[in-house]
Amino acid sequence: MRKSWLLHLITLVALALGMTAAGVAPASAASDTPLRVMPLGDSITWGVGSSTGNGYRGPLWDKLVADGHPVDFVGTGRAGSMPDPDNEGHSGYLIEQIAALTDAALTRYRPNVVTLHIGTNDLNRSHQVSTATARLKSLVDRITAAAPDATVLVASLVVSTSGSEEQHRGAYNQAIPHIVSEAQAAGKRVAYVDMSALTMADLADALHPNDSGYRKMADAFHRGVRAADSAGWLRNPAPAPARVQSGIAGKCLDVSGAGTADGTAVQTWGCGDGANQFWSAYTDGTLRSLGKCLDAAGWGTANGTKVQLWACHGGANQVWQPYNGGYRNPASGRCLDVPGSSTADGTQLQLWDCHGGSNQKWTTLTAG
Repeated sequence: MRKSWLLHLITLVALALGMTAAGVAPASAASDTPLRVMPLGDSITWGVGSSTGNGYRGPLWDKLVADGHPVDFVGTGRAGSMPDPDNEGHSGYLIEQIAALTDAALTRYRPNVVTLHIGTNDLNRSHQVSTATARLKSLVDRITAAAPDATVLVASLVVSTSGSEEQHRGAYNQAIPHIVSEAQAAGKRVAYVDMSALTMADLADALHPNDSGYRKMADAFHRGVRAADSAGWLRNPAPAPARVQSGIAGKCLDVSGAGTADGTAVQTWGCGDGANQFWSAYTDGTLRSLGKCLDAAGWGTANGTKVQLWACHGGANQVWQPYNGGYRNPASGRCLDVPGSSTADGTQLQLWDCHGGSNQKWTTLTAG
C-alpha cells in the first residue's frame, strides 16, 4: 500500500514538472484512448522554420500514432505536409489574441488534449511584459473552462537569440510551473512541459526552431501526453459538435450572423455548414456554439422569453435537458420553441409551454 502511494506521488510530481523522475520511465500510453489534439499558439505552433511546415506537430503525431492512439489534430488552420495538418497556430499572435479565439475554437472542436506554447511575441515585442504571466494564467483558465474534459499541456518558451525576448524569458518560464500548480490544485488537468532541451543550435532564425528543435519540442509534448495518461487524466473525446435541426423541415438552430456578442439572437435558418450552426452539449447541461451558451434572456421563465447567446456562467437559465424530442429549460419548465411554427429564416427562438409540436422538436445531425 505504501509503495503504491509513493509511485502515485512520483507520477504526480513528474507530471507537474513536465518530466519523469530520474530513471523512471512513464507508463506506455493507452492505445485505446483516442486523442483529439489541438496545437494552440503562434508561429511556432504553425511550424515556421521547419523544412516541411509541420513544426513539432509532425513528429508528435508520429509518436502518438506509434503509441497506438487513434489521433486527430484539430483547429481552424492547416499547415505543413503531414497527413493531418490541422492546428490553431496563428503567426504573430499575442497571448490576448489567442485568448480571444479560444472559446469558439475549443467549443467547435472539443479536443481532449491541448498543447500550448504562447508568449514569444509578447516578450519579443516587449508587449505589456509585466502582465504577461497574468494573461497566460487567464488564458489557461479560459481553456479549462471551455474544454473542461481536456488535458492542457503548457510549455515553457523555447530559447531564442532575440535580446528583447531573452531578457524576459527566464522570469516568464519560471512563473509557468506556479500557474500549472494552481490549476492542478483547483482540480484541473493542466501540466507543465519543459522545453529547456532546445539550444541555440536548434534555431532556424532568432525565434523559430529548426527541424532538430521541433523534434525536441515533439519529444517534450509526447512525454507530457504519456505522463498525463499515466496519471489517468486522458478522457475519450467529447461528442463532436453537430448541427441541430428543427422539426420544421430544412431549418437549423442558428446564431444570428455568427455573432459572438452577448445577446446575439438564436434563431432558425436554412441548414448550412457555418460554425454558427454547430452546437456542443456539455455535461453541465449547456448547449454551446462559438464559445458561448444558449441562454434564456434575462433569466426569464415566462412564455415568450427570447433565447439568445450569452457568456457561459453556470446559471439555471442556460441549462437544457432533452425532453420529448426537444430541449426543456428546467428552471422555467418550458421548451425551446419556434414562435408560431414560423418557417421564415431569422425567427428568434423562445421559451414556451412544452406540447411536443414539430416547432419544439430538435434533432442532432452529424457534423460535416
